Amino acid sequence: MRKLPPLNALKSFEAAARHLSFTKAAEELFVTQAAVSHQVKALEEFLQIKLFIRRNRTLLLTEEGQAYYLQLRDIFAQLIQATDKLRLVSEKGALTVSVPPSFAILWFVPRLSSFREAHPDMDIRIKAVDEITGSLTDDVDVAIYYGDGRWPGVKSYRLHKEYLWPVCSPILAERMKLKTPADLLQHTLLHDETRNAWNDWFEMVGEKKPIKDGGPVFSHSSLALQAAVHGQGIALANHVLAKPEIDSGHLIRIFPQALRRNKAFYLVCRDNQSEIGKIATFRNWIMQLVHEEERAFDLESE
Repeated sequence: MRKLPPLNALKSFEAAARHLSFTKAAEELFVTQAAVSHQVKALEEFLQIKLFIRRNRTLLLTEEGQAYYLQLRDIFAQLIQATDKLRLVSEKGALTVSVPPSFAILWFVPRLSSFREAHPDMDIRIKAVDEITGSLTDDVDVAIYYGDGRWPGVKSYRLHKEYLWPVCSPILAERMKLKTPADLLQHTLLHDETRNAWNDWFEMVGEKKPIKDGGPVFSHSSLALQAAVHGQGIALANHVLAKPEIDSGHLIRIFPQALRRNKAFYLVCRDNQSEIGKIATFRNWIMQLVHEEERAFDLESE
């Protein structure tokens, strides 16, 4: 059985031969000069051939080293070309994204057009999924999870930090004449089953537990927001998901106090697939978009 030379040693030799410098090879490979020297020495011992002539501060290739380098240079070029072709194919393939329904409706779908404009060759398949099992099914490439960011077997990237605002329709706000957070306790509170955070918000503003524990309970944030839009009560809404309704004038933010939550929406993918072409492309797009929106909100300064 033929034995391949150590691949790390080949990388070090190719870089050192191309630069005729161990120092520059080390900078390119993000290792120390001593590490490059060690790898080259290991390769020479493996081949039983001297590859470099070291003269003071000058590094020269031997005749055998020059011939070996020229062949390796072509092989490395072919590897890079093959890898680029594979990445191109993977970037053009369909990407299946699993998304919670409310996040899909209120944030993800309205922004899809910008992704399609930037990557017209990549098809997106959207699956609205409520349950989070902590592991991706075989038919899903990436998913959006809501939680603390810790799920086994997947790599997670936090999207927006989550802040919760009390919101209601402008007509309802005018009718209620709210002056202080305590006034909310006398009105209908809309509950989001996922977050269930009204008590935390009242505690943050220095009020006791809500006197009225009643009020509709919704399984999805989008339903609670729509109930608020229709004047059925006051919702404690995720600031990102509520923004479109606030911008359109259908909802208003009643009080400035925003409750920061430890949970958030996360983009997740399998540990060993985070750098695959289409997944990396999608991740870079969504993280850049989130970064821009986070800067626009700048809630940390409030």
